[in-house]
Amino acid sequence: MIRITGLRHRIIDIPDLEMDARHIAVIGPNGSGKTTLLSVCSGIEDPRRGTVLLLDRRPAAVRIGWVGEFPDRTLLFSRVYDEIASSPRFRHRSCPETDERVRAAAEEIGIRHLLDKKVSTLSGGEKALVALAAAGVDDPEVLILDEADSHLDAGTTAQIQGAVRESKAAHVLWCTQSMDLAAEADYVVFMTGGTVRHHGTPEEVFANLEETCFYPSMWRIRR
Repeated sequence: MIRITGLRHRIIDIPDLEMDARHIAVIGPNGSGKTTLLSVCSGIEDPRRGTVLLLDRRPAAVRIGWVGEFPDRTLLFSRVYDEIASSPRFRHRSCPETDERVRAAAEEIGIRHLLDKKVSTLSGGEKALVALAAAGVDDPEVLILDEADSHLDAGTTAQIQGAVRESKAAHVLWCTQSMDLAAEADYVVFMTGGTVRHHGTPEEVFANLEETCFYPSMWRIRR
């Protein structure tokens, strides 16, 4: 369960919101507060007012994996292996366990061949996959992706989707500009002006957005 109560932070004003679903898509126009909401849920920002509970705990007490829109801003190490290994090393896991986790995470996403590469030599899509592997290497309880599918080709986006489906995280909170991707979620939150305008199953939310640009293209084709 993700429970938000009396949240006031920057543009965001969310009196009450409960999301009891695994894959949650957050959508809405630019400037609607989506990234700010994800930042608060991840613990990157502390809310000015109100509470956010993930699995009945504050974000700081939850193992959270984060993938942002621009991996260049978050990838810190020069070698792919070291980037993925950073979280288990930070948690003081043994060298054998760290190595096992790194190779398993890379294998799951299909980037084992990149482990010895320099991050600076990678394409944008490869960097996004490395960021996802680094976010998932230490078994996050909640996985948060802030438009991680932006600027990616269809093949790389499919790799990310596949890895997310295989994740053992209790919740995946994914902000996306792809309505077709959002339509595959278990739960959708539509934001505008810092508030939650609609939330519920994809069918419930998109029924209110049929005459807007936020209606999934594939659903229009099927009509």
